[in-house]
Amino acid sequence: MRTSGDPAVRLLAARSLRTHRKAWAAVFAAVAVTSALLGALALAAGSAALGHARVERYAAAAVVVAGDQEVRWTTKPWGSETTTTTAGLTERVRIPAATADVLRAVPGVRAVVPDRTFAVRDAGPLHTGRSWEAARLAPYRLTDGREPRAAGEAVLGSGTGARVGDAVAGRKVVGLADGPAALYVTAAEARRLTGRPGSVDAVGVLADPGVPADVLHARVRAALDGAGLRDTASGQPLRALTGDGRGGAEQLAAAPARTELLQLLAAVSGTVVLVAVLVLASLIAQALQQRTGERELLLTVGATARQVRAAAGREVTRVAGLAAVCGAALAVPAFTVLWSALRERTGVVPEGLELPSPAWLFAGVLVTAGMVAGIARLVVLLAARQPGKPGRGGVRKAVGIALLVLGAGSAATATTQGGDAAGAAAGAATVTLVTGCAVLGPWIAEAAAKVLDLPFRRLGGAAGRLTAAGARAHSRRLGAALVPVVLVTAFALVQLSAGATTGRAAEEQARAATTADLAFSGTTAERVRLRPGIVSATDVLRSTVVLARTQAGDPRLDRLPVLGVDAAGLAGTLDPGVVAGDLAGLARTGTVAVGADMADSLDVRPGSTVDLRLGDGTPKRLRVVAVYERSLALGEFLLPKAELAPHVGDPYPARVLASTGKRAADASVAPERISPPGAELNGIVSAVIVSAIGGLTLLSVLSTLTLIGAGRRGELHLLGQVGASAGQLRRMLGLEAGLLTATGLLVGLAVAALPLTAFAWALTGGPPYLPPGQAALIAGTVVATVLAGVFLPASARRLGA
Repeated sequence: MRTSGDPAVRLLAARSLRTHRKAWAAVFAAVAVTSALLGALALAAGSAALGHARVERYAAAAVVVAGDQEVRWTTKPWGSETTTTTAGLTERVRIPAATADVLRAVPGVRAVVPDRTFAVRDAGPLHTGRSWEAARLAPYRLTDGREPRAAGEAVLGSGTGARVGDAVAGRKVVGLADGPAALYVTAAEARRLTGRPGSVDAVGVLADPGVPADVLHARVRAALDGAGLRDTASGQPLRALTGDGRGGAEQLAAAPARTELLQLLAAVSGTVVLVAVLVLASLIAQALQQRTGERELLLTVGATARQVRAAAGREVTRVAGLAAVCGAALAVPAFTVLWSALRERTGVVPEGLELPSPAWLFAGVLVTAGMVAGIARLVVLLAARQPGKPGRGGVRKAVGIALLVLGAGSAATATTQGGDAAGAAAGAATVTLVTGCAVLGPWIAEAAAKVLDLPFRRLGGAAGRLTAAGARAHSRRLGAALVPVVLVTAFALVQLSAGATTGRAAEEQARAATTADLAFSGTTAERVRLRPGIVSATDVLRSTVVLARTQAGDPRLDRLPVLGVDAAGLAGTLDPGVVAGDLAGLARTGTVAVGADMADSLDVRPGSTVDLRLGDGTPKRLRVVAVYERSLALGEFLLPKAELAPHVGDPYPARVLASTGKRAADASVAPERISPPGAELNGIVSAVIVSAIGGLTLLSVLSTLTLIGAGRRGELHLLGQVGASAGQLRRMLGLEAGLLTATGLLVGLAVAALPLTAFAWALTGGPPYLPPGQAALIAGTVVATVLAGVFLPASARRLGA
């Protein structure tokens, strides 16, 4: 039977909205903020999904032929369908130089231009060099002078401040060009400087006039397939790129950064949805619970249960619908703030990654607004399914206990995992435990009231006796107020402590691992060893590797940062903390040292082998020569520099660590520490989102307490009528705030402590860490919010002052 059009339902909903304006104001605020936050995340995810590498150097090329910058792993987990997993490569996948000859024979091709890049050292703002012929692919044109014709001549891009006739990087500047800062040399000199005469970075194809790009692409693709050309790293077929896809051949960091951003936004969005469901469920359920007497009266005078539920649903739909639309409007500036924060921090998002925001994308906030309103309507259907019979059944208690057991089990699982798996298990444990506490809220509040009943009665005077009686009689109300306090405490502790624990452990390991007393850049260990007083020196070359493995039965490809070092120069410069084997084995190529946690995960030891793909996708089976413990600082793998160098774009080390054999206690060499891919991006987005979610949960605390306070006006008035003074009522509210704060902080601490301890033990072998200042900030913020939520609704006028 349809009731939405029932006049009685419309009348009940309209009258109730006017009567309970202040109660619904709290729900309105929570829904609006939730809608704004989810809308901003939806816009960010949409923009990232549309993201692509910027086309700059290859803008004039109709087709660009390049290597495949993704590695794929196809496997069939037991009992599942065949799955293909991909991961982006951070080093250039080079292609045969003979590709250009094949493409020159394709009909419709005006010109074929190979592109080679090389690193430039000691040249100020110049870091990249190319052949001058590749400038045609942009095209970049001369603004002064002429093109280079000899090995000692060069053309410089804009922004260098050089003039024709100057000497830069050992070459005479014979011309200046538009475009970014770069050093252009002859094709023969570029071929020599790359050190790889048989390969090129990419090949640009310029089309004859009137030849469409899609037609030329089909011809190029057919020619490549017919020639059977493969890249020089892993032997994969070459790619023919057009349109925005051409940017992927020049902006290598863009695709991996886009993938990491999407994964991060997806994880954060899931957390926001869970928090929003808990917040809205608690608020709406409390708003309806406070009207139990009113609903029972309506049932007594003839209203049906269906009409009462429909009226409640109509109320919530109107309030939540309007609030969600208002929140959707706020989502646009929130999204702008998030994207600005990413762009303003240099290096967080690669400059070559375009994140478009077309006008139609902003319609997505209406979808999230509808979803938030739908969540609110679903909550009211569940909360009002039996009007007049609130109860606290055994089923609810059983569900809450089961959730706590599941959360504890997930935390226990984290102790047996490592890295991302431990973090995921700890996160799942936190959500499950918080949800269990939300379900068991009335019982937790009742237990807290029993514990404090005697102290309140004996030490609190009349106000204490009122507090004890109220807590005992209204444990459901106290439980509703407790849920958001536990939520904000546990969430803040887990988010802040997890990062602080990892950062502190990594920093301690980095300080212990870096035993050098000197560090150099722009040179090599071979040159540093020639300096007087140098006893040992090692290059530190940075790159990445891709590891294929299964985790919890699911196949995954992990891109991990690695260091390339000189085994002979590690003594006195870098101490990874070897626990098995000998780092001297890294003097030979085909070897690797593995971090202890990774070695346990892969079940390897010295003498075992590990299959990795280097930064350019080249597959390698490496023999394990050592296992070390300081992997948080140095990464999970150490390789010989000679193994990595041929597979990186810049074979020069990031720095050289050296020892004089007499390191002072106050040596100021910066500790050697690597960051996981996307770490800074993760930090910026997480900081913004954690602040937003923290604000939402604090708002939920304030809204819930305001809602409860609005529903207690009659109770406070009655207490005043029977003789309670304003001072006694204020003291009673203060004791209630203390009970709520203490219980919420303790339960939140207990909820957070279990997964945090498991996570910290799995990662560092020690307890979790939180800076005292952050702990004080969490406690102080909760206390201030609870006091405001308790006392603001109960003004001096209402207390009879």
